[in-house]
Amino acid sequence: MKIVIIGGTGLIGTQLGALLQQRGHTVVAAAPSTGVNTLTGQGLDAAMQGAQVVVDASNSPSFEAEAVMHFFDTSTRNITRAAAAAGVRHGVALSIVGVDQPPGNAYFHAKLAQERLLRESGLPYTIVRATQFHEFIGTIADSYTRDGVVHAPSAGIQTIASADVASALADTALGAPLNGWREIGGPQRMGIDALLRDYLAAVGDPRTVRTDDSAGYFGAPVRASTLQTREGAWIAPTPWQAWLTRRTQTA
Repeated sequence: MKIVIIGGTGLIGTQLGALLQQRGHTVVAAAPSTGVNTLTGQGLDAAMQGAQVVVDASNSPSFEAEAVMHFFDTSTRNITRAAAAAGVRHGVALSIVGVDQPPGNAYFHAKLAQERLLRESGLPYTIVRATQFHEFIGTIADSYTRDGVVHAPSAGIQTIASADVASALADTALGAPLNGWREIGGPQRMGIDALLRDYLAAVGDPRTVRTDDSAGYFGAPVRASTLQTREGAWIAPTPWQAWLTRRTQTA
């Protein structure tokens, strides 16, 4: 089976492509560096020819409100148009747990628009909503840092290893379309503040974490359960502590 991975050279796309190739499938890693530009449409029609599945694991180069909305709106319209024209039978999009729980931030609004466009495209589809990745905890710590102190809320988070996300996407891509969404998340639930304390201590970062429930999440208020999966979600096998230990041992 031929599977097109939009964002196929990124963190998730690279791992997903390797998994699908190991299972005997033909993979097209679609990205600007491979001649496929979802914003302009360049290379999309050629990439989709003969494909049965398209997986959108792409990300916006900018998180600024107008830019991120433009990216997901334009790219999703181009992807679904090209996929429909090529007779693709399953469109899969990687989204975010909590994206539909207001109030959201600009990035969440743009991801919701992406979901809506896929639902309305006429393609059989599955949306995979994942919790935050283990790999991005350092970036989150930086986003909360003011004057050398990390101001983080106690709201719960349930991070997941990117390798587990790729595995879940591979199973989804090879399965029947749900015409709906599924949630996936890591096996542990922790407060964001506690998680960041773990991370900073493990990597030898001297910053102090101060619990501040007004800090929100990337500029938006966050409820206790916004960033955690709901009942019926697929729970990934890689615990936070095991991943963190491997990360520090290989750093």
